[in-house]
Amino acid sequence: MRPDAKVQKVYLYPKPVDFRKSINGLAALVELDIKVEVFNPVLFVFLNRTRSQVKILYWERNGFCLWLKRLEAERFKTKPDAGDEAIELTVDELNWLLDGIDLWRIRRRRRGCRRCRRGSSKNPVRAFRK
Repeated sequence: MRPDAKVQKVYLYPKPVDFRKSINGLAALVELDIKVEVFNPVLFVFLNRTRSQVKILYWERNGFCLWLKRLEAERFKTKPDAGDEAIELTVDELNWLLDGIDLWRIRRRRRGCRRCRRGSSKNPVRAFRK
C-alpha cells in the first residue's frame, strides 16, 4: 500500500505506541493527542518502541483501514527531537520513510555551482553585465 493523490496530510505520531492497540485504540490516540478529525483523507503513522514496525491508520469511504509493515533487519528513522507534537509529513516523505530513508539527515543542495554564485569573470553572464 502506498498513499495516493487523495491523501491531504500525513501525521507521524511522535511517541512509541503499544502495538497491541488496534483500530479503536489508535483512533482514540488520534482524537485525544493529535486532535485531528479521523474521518478526513489523512494518514496517521505510528511506530513501535523499537521502530521496527509501522502502522498506518486511515478512513476509507465506509470504515477504517489499518496497514502494518515490519522490517526484518533495519529500523525506521525518526526525528531525534520530536517532542510531543505530531510531525506533519508529505506523501513523498512517508514513502521515503517506508523505504528506510532518514528524512532528517537529507540535505538539500543548492542549484548552480559556487563559481557562478560568486560572480567570477569566467561566468559570461556576469562578465557581460560589468
